[in-house]
Amino acid sequence: MPPQQPEPPDRLSQLRGDRPPQPYSARKITALTANPTCSRRAVLDASGVDKTALAQRMGYEPRFGQSPFAIAREEAFKAFVKWGAYAELIRLLREELGVPVEEAKLQDLTDVGGITTIAARERETRSLIGAIVAGDQDRLILQNPVLTLEVAGQLAYLEPDALTHRIDGKFHVVAIRSFPAIDGQANPTAVAQTAQQAAVHVLALRRAFAAAGLDAEQIANTFLLICPKDFSNRPYLRQIDLRQELDALAFQLTRLSRAENLVRDLPHAATLDIDRDPGELLESVGRLPASYVPDCLSFCEMARYCRDEADTQASPARLGSAVRNDLPGIDSTSTALAYLDRLLPQGEEAAETIELLLAAERLHRLRRGDVA
Repeated sequence: MPPQQPEPPDRLSQLRGDRPPQPYSARKITALTANPTCSRRAVLDASGVDKTALAQRMGYEPRFGQSPFAIAREEAFKAFVKWGAYAELIRLLREELGVPVEEAKLQDLTDVGGITTIAARERETRSLIGAIVAGDQDRLILQNPVLTLEVAGQLAYLEPDALTHRIDGKFHVVAIRSFPAIDGQANPTAVAQTAQQAAVHVLALRRAFAAAGLDAEQIANTFLLICPKDFSNRPYLRQIDLRQELDALAFQLTRLSRAENLVRDLPHAATLDIDRDPGELLESVGRLPASYVPDCLSFCEMARYCRDEADTQASPARLGSAVRNDLPGIDSTSTALAYLDRLLPQGEEAAETIELLLAAERLHRLRRGDVA
């Protein structure tokens, strides 16, 4: 079961209604930081709204995501890797990385003395990490650890598959996935997505070290990807560099606005409660500023709604982030075309953008030989 998300501030909780909050995950955070200027996604994630159910309620079925068969296959592969106190991981550490270990010294953090609350598990994770660094513990693998990371002013609880140490004297995040590596090469897109999610866990681990006054140099800038080898179920291990993903993630997180600030101007009657009337939901969601670009269709459950909204408003963003960024201050493609046709007076607002737009039009005419 996913970890229980602590209650967000009252206003965000009121917007969500009586349903339990959906927790943050590395997948959600990478999607949010892929478009950090989208206030709509930031509020929906911070309030814990089930975005899939919300989009369905509003009449917009998301058209992406893992199939139940893929999810079941991944869970089965994870169970195989974890069997026997991570016997397969130990084998891979010995054979692939030359780590001199004979057996796993495993600490399962699924519960703490029978207590399964996410906060208790996070405290125990921090305690164990501190003891390992101090040399008071010799655990090789921490299974189902819990880390925290601040996202848009909210505390996110995150669960990597495992943490392991003693590889070059550093802690490594472990990610177990079911996509295969054929002749040593896995699907580049799947590896890139996994790397982005692993970066979330590594950054959270860095923050945990910093909060405890520990040396973050003991955390590797790589992660361990375990996936099936060729067409078998035999695990394969790759060590993947994360420095680029870590730098990008840390920067994007600084661009997120605090969620509680984003909802201050919403009307008191606004709601994101999935059990309310679809018309109310459409009205309320429409009041949250979006930052739609076509790439959103590949990772955001609300993208089809936002696309229709952008089409209705003739937003430049529907043509991609490059067009949106080139037309700051111009809210629609219709307005841009009206400026080009000299149908609108050139006011002070967006004056620089309009000048650049007219200059681009003149250059385009010169290139095609139209000097009229």
